[in-house]
Amino acid sequence: MKKKLVLIDGHSILNRAFYGVPDLTNAKGFHTNAIYGFLNILFKILEEEKPNYLAVAFDVKAPTFRHEMYAEYKGTRKPMPDELRVQLPIIKDLLKQMNITTIEIPEIEADDIVGSISRKFNEEFILVSGDKDLLQLVNDNTTVWLTQKGISNVLKVDENVLMEEFKIKPYQVIEMKAIMGDSSDNIPGVVGIGKVGAE
Repeated sequence: MKKKLVLIDGHSILNRAFYGVPDLTNAKGFHTNAIYGFLNILFKILEEEKPNYLAVAFDVKAPTFRHEMYAEYKGTRKPMPDELRVQLPIIKDLLKQMNITTIEIPEIEADDIVGSISRKFNEEFILVSGDKDLLQLVNDNTTVWLTQKGISNVLKVDENVLMEEFKIKPYQVIEMKAIMGDSSDNIPGVVGIGKVGAE
């Protein structure tokens, strides 16, 4: 019987939580909304899926191999707000206290780590992210929990849902992104086509 592994794109979920949960602070004025939202998603996964293994991947603040290929990669993205930055070490420490493995690899983004692990083993995977790029990994063994509208709504995407919601197959995710581009990563698409034409 296949084991169930949950892999979380840590920075993606923290960002979703930070912007999706109202600003919360403790008695000393320390911001806690990203921590609260992240843990809500984590506990939801543990309760619903009861995985055999769980790990959280985080980005490392350094240029990646994509920056070497395209210098303007993520060039328009704003720096992490200080209110979120201070919460990052706290969530990492909490995960350590919970004996949850965290993974960080220089020059490799968290979603690349998650995707690579899901392709290395023949087990059942749940990938948790707000990044639609991971939808290209959906197959018989892999489901993507795509966070939407902050943390209040999660779309569980298998191959059937991918076709119903996005009208594409997993291998077409790459083609669609190449045509339409990705403004969040500052990647230009094909001029004159855009999202509608790509779909």
